[in-house]
Amino acid sequence: MTNNSPKITLNDGYEIPQIGLGTYKMDEATARRCVREAIDLGYRHIDTAAFYKNERGVGQAIKEAIKDGVVEREDLYVTTKIWHNYHGEELARGGATASLERLDIGYVDLFLVHWPVPSLGKFVETFEVLKELRSEGATNSVGVANFYPEVLDALPGSLPALNQIESHPQYPNNDQIADDNARGIATAAWAPLGRGQLFEDDVVKRVAEEAGGTPAQVVLRWQMQRGLVVIPKSESKERMAENLGAADIVLDDSQMAAIDGLADGSAQIGGDPRHFGEE
Repeated sequence: MTNNSPKITLNDGYEIPQIGLGTYKMDEATARRCVREAIDLGYRHIDTAAFYKNERGVGQAIKEAIKDGVVEREDLYVTTKIWHNYHGEELARGGATASLERLDIGYVDLFLVHWPVPSLGKFVETFEVLKELRSEGATNSVGVANFYPEVLDALPGSLPALNQIESHPQYPNNDQIADDNARGIATAAWAPLGRGQLFEDDVVKRVAEEAGGTPAQVVLRWQMQRGLVVIPKSESKERMAENLGAADIVLDDSQMAAIDGLADGSAQIGGDPRHFGEE
């Protein structure tokens, strides 16, 4: 399979593939296997984080793929994130450097502040440290995850390139996406499939049949046509290939509206970003 994922241009001029592989809850060995399989399938965007404890496995898979001549480093887009136990000017550089050392791929394409944890009062300092690392060539772009208007307002100077947030049909997070768009910040969806809760839904199955895709593909395509980057996680090579195939289908306005109608606001998977991480 060739790499057919469309790309989105970020506000700093870099391009990010719209479909990536999420690696949450993969251990080192699983991440190493899955990332290599994904690269062989045509994925060029890999998402990890310090909190996932698999950066070393992700990096090993990438180095193996480069060594085997499957890709060059510049063909890949790699995202990682700094956890709030390393927030603040004093700790952030050490935490970020540790992630870079575990990955061992020279640089990352996107470094995110994983959660704002406003109760700590240090997300601004942490973001500024990542910007310093960008100026030093350790990352191409700097962004955030799970940020909302009040904390985005607090960031001085240049805007984040991207905000990675929870979004899926039952919890589309439309207000935050609109806020990101108004600021010129790209949005990426974590849990873009809602952890598969809607695969047997009659509306999703009908749209899938009409569009000539699978339930997973039409949900991902719905996200993509809303302008979002998607990072579905799978440990199955077959499912990874299926997810990548979302780039090959198109939904019409009525099909988009049908999936829009599944929102009920009660299916939020993650915690409230305004209170996540509070002691």
